[in-house]
Amino acid sequence: MFARIDASRVYLVLTLGLVLSFMLSRTALPARYQLPFLALLSFAAAVPFWGQPETIVDASRYFTQAKHLEVYGIGYFLREWGRDIQAWTDMPLMPFLYGMIFKLFGEHRLSAQIFTTALFSLTAILTCLIGEKLWNRETGFSAGLLLLGIPYLLTQVPLMLVDVPTMFFLTLSLYAYLEAVDRGGVSRIALSIAAIILTVLSKYSAWFMLSVLFIALIVRTLQRTGSGDRVPLKRGLLILVTAGMLAGAVLLLKYDVVREQMLLLREFQGPGLSRWHESFLSTFLFQIHPIITASALASIVVAFRKRDAAYLIICWLILLPVLFPITRIRYLIPVFPMLALMAGYGLQVIFREDLRRSIVLGTVATSLVIALSAYLPFAKSMSAINLKHAGEYLNTLPGNAIEVVTIAPGEPVANPAVSVPLLDLFTRKQIRYHYRDESLLPREEILRSSLRFTWEYRNPAYYESSPGPAETIPIVLLSDATDESFPKELTRKLDGYRLARSFQVNEDMFKYTVGVRIYQQSNTHRE
Repeated sequence: MFARIDASRVYLVLTLGLVLSFMLSRTALPARYQLPFLALLSFAAAVPFWGQPETIVDASRYFTQAKHLEVYGIGYFLREWGRDIQAWTDMPLMPFLYGMIFKLFGEHRLSAQIFTTALFSLTAILTCLIGEKLWNRETGFSAGLLLLGIPYLLTQVPLMLVDVPTMFFLTLSLYAYLEAVDRGGVSRIALSIAAIILTVLSKYSAWFMLSVLFIALIVRTLQRTGSGDRVPLKRGLLILVTAGMLAGAVLLLKYDVVREQMLLLREFQGPGLSRWHESFLSTFLFQIHPIITASALASIVVAFRKRDAAYLIICWLILLPVLFPITRIRYLIPVFPMLALMAGYGLQVIFREDLRRSIVLGTVATSLVIALSAYLPFAKSMSAINLKHAGEYLNTLPGNAIEVVTIAPGEPVANPAVSVPLLDLFTRKQIRYHYRDESLLPREEILRSSLRFTWEYRNPAYYESSPGPAETIPIVLLSDATDESFPKELTRKLDGYRLARSFQVNEDMFKYTVGVRIYQQSNTHRE
């Protein structure tokens, strides 16, 4: 992250941030302003990252699924999801919501980014409310702020993926469930059931994370045992049974699809976790501020001394990745609010309130400085930025259509066709793309590839039907090859064309890269 930047400037800004944090910690923010402050700060912290590219190729899947809804309608999406619409191991909720955003507000990446950033902001608020419900407002507010102490998380908020939304729905499920169990009421119970169903439909890994609700029910029941009050137990069981039946009924409508996905998860994704991962050392001491990790560890001692049963609710989700072991950081995103709650709770070992505030604000300041000065520039140095810049350039050209051609290198890591939807995300032009499979890997290599889904990609019909004769529109070449040795067929196709722009940023770190060359007819002039 820091290899290509001036560290002295980072230290200067970081020093100013820590001094400001210390000054702000002298005064406590009134309780009535804490939630609005948390909402605004968390939203604003993610806004600068809207300018980064889609750094993870999985975004092409969710965009493609969402565009099917935008182009063909809700009925087609519900009917063909998992069939004509390739679903891989994805759940339908987030592609459906992204598609609805495109349908209502137009196919603009900014609309999806505003949505995911709002979910992140709401997650920070829910984290605060859970902490207040289990203990007190200060613990909750500290936890909400500490969620900003994870630089890696900020880079994931603007991406068109499902991890941050899943984090929101899981956190909402826990808060709504605690509210319904404790206070009852038809509206609270209905909200809890709806939140659980939405979480089930967001991501498969969220299913076993919902086990936290059983822990919450056991804890709440034990806390009421002395009074003989069985109402919370009945409410909790009613919610879980009803949500389970309704979610099961929805999944049964797509039984064949879900069954195939479960087999793929068991036979491919499961074993893959042992090969595609980061270490806990990397995750908890570098991608997450070490103060958060240290405070979370201290919280174990605090809870043990207090014999605090409520602590089991938040530590359960952190315990799961250790037990199973799940070391890929993207899969840990949904449990980050619980880690922040553990850290907020662990800060109780410090008796001075102003010192606790100073530590929390200093952690946030450090994280924001590092995220903005190192993580963001690094993201913009990745080859994925070529697709963003190319899309922006294409938007300045006359006409409304382009033809896209992909070339796979001699030893391909991923199918270059997967970059076509990502280019589509950044351009308003209609894309004509005819996929050819002669460059595919042998089947046995595809089955072992960590990017297997890219090789099983099928060209959506809406690209094949895009208007505009090929000889009158720009030709966009996507390839990770840096030389000009094109296949003869492509050389003939480019006869009469000139290279208008080339985007070849490469961070020289990842195996899969993508470059973009844009060709226009030699007699075509920009208007």
